[in-house]
Amino acid sequence: MRSAVFVVNAVTLTSGKGKVVSFKRKENLNPYPLSLKTKMEVFLMERLGLLAGEGKLPVECARAAAQLGYEVYAVGLLPETDSQIAEFSTDFKSISVAHLDAILGYLKEKQVQKVTMIGKVTKELLFNGKVQPDSRMLQLITSLPDRSDDTIMMRFVRELAKSGFQAFDQTALIRKLMPRRGQISSRVPSSSERQDMEFGFMIAKELGRLDVGQTVVVKSRAVMALEAIEGTDECIRRGGKLANGGAVVTKVSKPKQDNRFDVPTVGRRTVEVMAEVGATALAIEADKTLLVDRENTVAFADEKGIAIVAM
Repeated sequence: MRSAVFVVNAVTLTSGKGKVVSFKRKENLNPYPLSLKTKMEVFLMERLGLLAGEGKLPVECARAAAQLGYEVYAVGLLPETDSQIAEFSTDFKSISVAHLDAILGYLKEKQVQKVTMIGKVTKELLFNGKVQPDSRMLQLITSLPDRSDDTIMMRFVRELAKSGFQAFDQTALIRKLMPRRGQISSRVPSSSERQDMEFGFMIAKELGRLDVGQTVVVKSRAVMALEAIEGTDECIRRGGKLANGGAVVTKVSKPKQDNRFDVPTVGRRTVEVMAEVGATALAIEADKTLLVDRENTVAFADEKGIAIVAM
């Protein structure tokens, strides 16, 4: 493997022989601040496999990894996977999420060791017949004790480990996208919206504990919809229509969230769906929810008068 140099905050490191070669400071090389543990993981690892679902989050992850010097080998798991990932990848290949043997074969061929799974892939695919699993994926699915999110993903992580791959923390490269506690949008929520946010937060945490979903739609402290297999957008549509305007959406992490998969994420699309059904406020869990394309998301929310708060 070729030698690569990474500049991490105040030290310059070379992966060729693993030695510190200087202490030259170089500012603003990486716009995604990392913990010391993650910095050392970057130093020790050059190739990263990225299994990408829908949305902009895989693009952000690929961009951050490339800026740190990783060689990114990306797999587009769905036809809807954003092809912009290829701009930040050493190599990009589309392979169906249902073709486990082909996915693992590609990662082995590219000699990656660490893999991150990021982007939206809903469980609907297990039931709607739109994908045909290969024999290895079929064996994985039929061996599951249940088909809850964590059960499926933990079995997939073990399958990766059996093939010599380590599942990498989804947030390690993009923690900057996790807002801290406070107001995000221009409009501050009303007192009744704030009460709905707090009520929804409590319900969403319990929903996450049961490993059912992460999103709750509330109005006047009554639950309009709970997220299940349909995903966040459809949950918002259903709850928003039942509320007949004025719904509050809350999205949180699970009490025992595993950051290797299914980290809660919102973005412009979330707010667009809220606007469609007249939902007026969004609460997310501070420091644990990814906010993608923040500038455009907040601008759209402000335009529509939607309040966004990190709690």
